Amino acid sequence: MSHFSQSNLNTLEVSARSAAAYLDACDNGAKYTRLDPGYYQACAKLLLAIFSVVDAAHAFPGLVEESAAARDIVKTIEMGRRIQLSRIAYFPEMTVVINRASA
Repeated sequence: MSHFSQSNLNTLEVSARSAAAYLDACDNGAKYTRLDPGYYQACAKLLLAIFSVVDAAHAFPGLVEESAAARDIVKTIEMGRRIQLSRIAYFPEMTVVINRASA
């Protein structure tokens, strides 16, 4: 995880809240929110990028508590990390093959 100043964290939180609010509104079928698939995907990617470099549960506990989209992204990142560690530890041959294929 990277170390950010409080000002950086505040800026990231504003962006994360905005992205999560759009995702939540669309997921909940909000009447007055127009679903734009490209924007929806961009918001999800932004939230994933922010939460990949910041421990969201620690840095933005209110956002994670309030937003289902934020919680989903946190869980997704945690699962991805567990899979990565398991793959390296338990399937070293597969890791070598995947690394070769992605090079």
